[in-house]
Amino acid sequence: MTKTTGLARFYHATRYSIKGIRAAYCNEPAFRYESWAALAMLPAALWVAQSGLQLGLLISTLLLVLIMELLNTAIEAVVDRAGTEFNTLAGLAKDLGSAAVLFSLFITALIWGGILYDNFLAG
Repeated sequence: MTKTTGLARFYHATRYSIKGIRAAYCNEPAFRYESWAALAMLPAALWVAQSGLQLGLLISTLLLVLIMELLNTAIEAVVDRAGTEFNTLAGLAKDLGSAAVLFSLFITALIWGGILYDNFLAG
């Protein structure tokens, strides 16, 4: 089997990525909620940011949460595919993926809180 290269590879990789995003949105309520939250917070980021760096940080945190949720969903899919019986390592993998999402939410709160403080409270 010959691997595609160049623009064809980019085209196919983009299609697979969109397919993954669509699957997460349709099948994972947490990803749906976080997507809507990110869309709601995007205009707030444009209003809150006072520099390009701040805007980049605010938007990056929104994307970080979505990335972590996608990775968590991927871990859960692989673990669920491996079997339905309880396994300590499978449970650990799922818990660790969930913890990664939680930490990304903490990072988001810290960065948004810091920028809000700098721009509106620190005077």
